[in-house]
Amino acid sequence: MKAARAGRKEFKREASLQEIKNTPAWDIIVVGGGATGLGVAVDAAARGFKTLLLEQSDFAKGTSSRSTKLVHGGVRYLAQGDVKLVYEALYERGLLLQNAPHLVNIQAFVIPNYSWWNEMLYGVGLTVYDLMAGKYRLNKTGLLSGKMVKKLLPNISTEGLKGGVRYYDGQFDDARLAINLAQTCAEQGGVVLNYTKVTGLTKDNTGKITGVQAQDLESGETYYLPAKVVVNATGVFVNDILQMNAPATKPLVRPSQGVHVVLDSSFLPGENALMIPKTPDGRVLFVVPWHQHLLVGTTDTPLNQNSLEPTALETEIDFILDTAGKYLVRKPTRADVKSVFAGLRPLAAPTKNTGSTKEISRSHKLIVADSGLITITGGKWTTYRKMAEETVDEAIAVAHLPEVACPTANLKIHGYFTEKVKNDSLNIYGSDRAFIRELINYEPALGKPLHPDFPQVQAEVVWAVRHEMARTVEDVLARRLRILFLDARAAMQMAPQVAALMAAELDYDLAWQEKQLLEFTQLAENYLLQPQIPIQPLSTTY
Repeated sequence: MKAARAGRKEFKREASLQEIKNTPAWDIIVVGGGATGLGVAVDAAARGFKTLLLEQSDFAKGTSSRSTKLVHGGVRYLAQGDVKLVYEALYERGLLLQNAPHLVNIQAFVIPNYSWWNEMLYGVGLTVYDLMAGKYRLNKTGLLSGKMVKKLLPNISTEGLKGGVRYYDGQFDDARLAINLAQTCAEQGGVVLNYTKVTGLTKDNTGKITGVQAQDLESGETYYLPAKVVVNATGVFVNDILQMNAPATKPLVRPSQGVHVVLDSSFLPGENALMIPKTPDGRVLFVVPWHQHLLVGTTDTPLNQNSLEPTALETEIDFILDTAGKYLVRKPTRADVKSVFAGLRPLAAPTKNTGSTKEISRSHKLIVADSGLITITGGKWTTYRKMAEETVDEAIAVAHLPEVACPTANLKIHGYFTEKVKNDSLNIYGSDRAFIRELINYEPALGKPLHPDFPQVQAEVVWAVRHEMARTVEDVLARRLRILFLDARAAMQMAPQVAALMAAELDYDLAWQEKQLLEFTQLAENYLLQPQIPIQPLSTTY
């Protein structure tokens, strides 16, 4: 079971710990292992800088695993007149499709129109959106008859339906991209480490930052890590690092909560997504096919506090279900929800306390403190690469590093692979798919599914531990396999088997397994809506 793949670069936590012990100083230390931090680390490492990324939890534990899974320019931003942001995002969408084709797909979206005016308005607007992508344009936007809308969206309400518009955008798996970015950083010579919390910033006698103090949350060991420049890319937690730097600093960001519910795919059969361009309160709502389920969301609720595990508000859940129900013949209820999850967007704090996220900037912000601390915040997954480029350019100026051009526009992300196998759930691993198949060939028992309703197999758990730095049952079921986000009840049923497989790989005892199961069960219960009867572990004989 421990057979290794010859020639593969090690991507293990133990190896990263050894590297920080053997490295006297770093050019750049990045704090935060979400989309922004990982992007900065990839960029810095690709330019040849000695780069270290530290994440207090697991990669993409926070906002970066809780998105609407869209790689897009942002139709709503075009409607708001933010043309520059849309241009930038459409260009970056094209680069992501180019550099990570195993994770990013072209997705068709249909807007049903119940008035002729809306059909003309959205038809023209989306054609402009389409053309703005230039050479990275996807398929052509087109008007649809009511009959065609019904064919493409079989469960759509037809009362008053005039027609529709079909346009195209990108769709991806956010947490899987985060893991692949971490692997890409390592391949470029960088070092990434999860479950390592930055607890302080070190400074010289002039007040300039000279590095960080960090604690390995698994062993409790503390490290003092010198660096020429430190980048704060901690999302909604940027204020915490800013407070370490200068306790009197006013909050830079305010969190806005986005909630999604997941339904069975039977509520909207087929491959097309539904886009609701204007809900009663002026938001946009998506119903998107994702891993043989439907992802429905999102909300936009201003909050005053941060959490690694935010909780969906009842009003948010009701809003999503009620709004979707206005467009679907078969209307979803709370009993139909497989999983519900919330994420916090780091939005630049407003100068006025209006209580509306419409007053909060969606654009990213790059700030340099007098101490030399660089903070990057805001933005979205689609523009992570551009944000990283600007951040590393700034780091070069602040730390007087060699001026090296950014190479990431054409840098293939780990797993890059264009030849997908039809109906193979392992396609999401890209080029690693072949190695997982080898693992199954070497030990056929690892080809056994983890659950009768899902295609994921035991080998994927082993792979996640050996090659994707998974440390907990949550890491595997939430962010490596995505089951917790798809069906929380099924994830709870899989947990004992996952814990056993991980314990065998990591050489942990039964007590570790029991602790992991308790912690995961408590977590997963927050993803369920309805009170549940006790969940029994799955039989291993199906």
